[in-house]
Amino acid sequence: MQNYVPPVDDYRFLMTQVLGFDGAMAEMGLEVDSDLAATVLEEAGRLCAERLHPLNRTGDEEGSRLIDGVVTLPRGFADAYREFQEAGWASLSSDPEHGGQGLPFILQLWLDEMLSATNLSFGLIPGLTRGACEAIKAHASEELKAVYLPPMVRGEWTGAMALTESGAGTDLALLKTKAEPSGENGYAVTGTKIFISSGDHDIGGNIVHLVLARLPDAPAGVKGISLFLVPKFLPDASGGFTVRNAMSVGALEKKMGIHAQPTCVMNYDGATGWLVGEPHKGLAAMFTMMNAERLMVGIQGLGIAGGAYQQAAAYARDRLQGRSADGSRGPVAIIEHADVRRMLLGVRAFVEAGRALAGWTALQLDRAHRHPDGAERARADALVALLTPVVKAGFTDFGFESAVQAQQVFGGHGYIREWGMEQYVRDARIAQIYEGTNGVQAMDLVGRKLPLGGGAVAQGFFDMIAADLEGQATPVAAGTCEALQLLRDATAALHGADADRLGAAAVDYLRLFALVSMGWMWARMAAAAKDGTSAHSGKRAVADFFARRMLPQAKGLAAALSAGAEPIMALPADAF
Repeated sequence: MQNYVPPVDDYRFLMTQVLGFDGAMAEMGLEVDSDLAATVLEEAGRLCAERLHPLNRTGDEEGSRLIDGVVTLPRGFADAYREFQEAGWASLSSDPEHGGQGLPFILQLWLDEMLSATNLSFGLIPGLTRGACEAIKAHASEELKAVYLPPMVRGEWTGAMALTESGAGTDLALLKTKAEPSGENGYAVTGTKIFISSGDHDIGGNIVHLVLARLPDAPAGVKGISLFLVPKFLPDASGGFTVRNAMSVGALEKKMGIHAQPTCVMNYDGATGWLVGEPHKGLAAMFTMMNAERLMVGIQGLGIAGGAYQQAAAYARDRLQGRSADGSRGPVAIIEHADVRRMLLGVRAFVEAGRALAGWTALQLDRAHRHPDGAERARADALVALLTPVVKAGFTDFGFESAVQAQQVFGGHGYIREWGMEQYVRDARIAQIYEGTNGVQAMDLVGRKLPLGGGAVAQGFFDMIAADLEGQATPVAAGTCEALQLLRDATAALHGADADRLGAAAVDYLRLFALVSMGWMWARMAAAAKDGTSAHSGKRAVADFFARRMLPQAKGLAAALSAGAEPIMALPADAF
């Protein structure tokens, strides 16, 4: 396989030429500039390329194992995690109050991209821990924060999220796990959860589970769900965490992909836990973690697409097949064939626009947490809420499609394990499913996010794009303006729509939203790529490809949206 090349030059271009990174940092009072940020990303990329990427295929082939109740990660994973943690990468963007480094979230999200590109199974471990920390920080008591946050922030302990049960997936109102009051303000948690990523492993340290369960007096439905912190190890008499809690791994899920990731069936047999937040308000507390995870999952789709692109482009430059278009030479490298270029450009056009949009969104999250002006914090927070389902679902849909296209470049070799491309396809698929399926994300966008502020948040975002594009004469700017108008029209048509109309429109609407957002980023990048370097001319060429070959999808999506719900709902359920 081709060695992974961290896209640090592209990160630097985005920070200095497109996203206004230095100005944003000064605005928020952070002593971080683009040079320091690029250095951090370069070091992170080196770890991903040299330490994690070589473990990706071996980890996939070996997989995690459960023997006599003990979960073991593939060879090399535990050692690599300790190196990752000891070097401080687990605490990169976390709050210094609890031992974090407090660096801007944009660096965290781009680190997540490189982790996903090189070893998705590994990257889930620190990613889930970071999300658990967010929920504990926002909702737990001061006592719980003091005990659990510092070692989790440092990465010495890890975290897991335990929502799903066999009969309660998206519909969490159906969950049956119980929590009974026990001694010293604790609870005894009993039930079985499935699909629990990083539920157990041999990295060392405690594993802190955030578990949704019902108290004895819980009302029915989601209004009766509470959140509990349930650690693998409880404190002993001397204050160390050595006492095994009453929780165990019933099985490791046998999965299509991410084989190295220990996805567990977890049994809680009266396990000791503590309430996080208020009774019966657990879903709101858990969504603090889930929203953070949804951005991370979107970046997983982006990272896999970028990693797959690098492999496919290298193969296309080396693989000799067929003759030149005029028939005068042969065999030629397949990069000369138009169809191969079409596939590679489609992947690259998504990856580079997605990377820019991820960076822009991460800067809004930084503003939401750090900006000195309260109104600006609220505005940025609303924009992050609007874009979270777009990043999660849009990036993972495009990411899976990109992995398939990159595999296709290899022809039959792409279907054979030794080239590594089939693993990208298998690993990418889960990102469209977990942390809320992409259909659920699309329903969240049209049902909950478009109405934010009476529709003002979405309209403000559209106005921002329009103002940015004004006066630009590039094909991508013109195409994005046209697609933006289609998006505005579709948004207006959905105002006040019934549930069937919203459900029928949701997925197509989200894709249209994603295309416009990426077109906006390509317009920004094309405007910034003004000099005569090969890198800048490459940006302009890919922007033109996006404008002429990908943005036209907007017209087809708009036509499908205008058909309404009738073509979908007309067939009776018993006719399927």
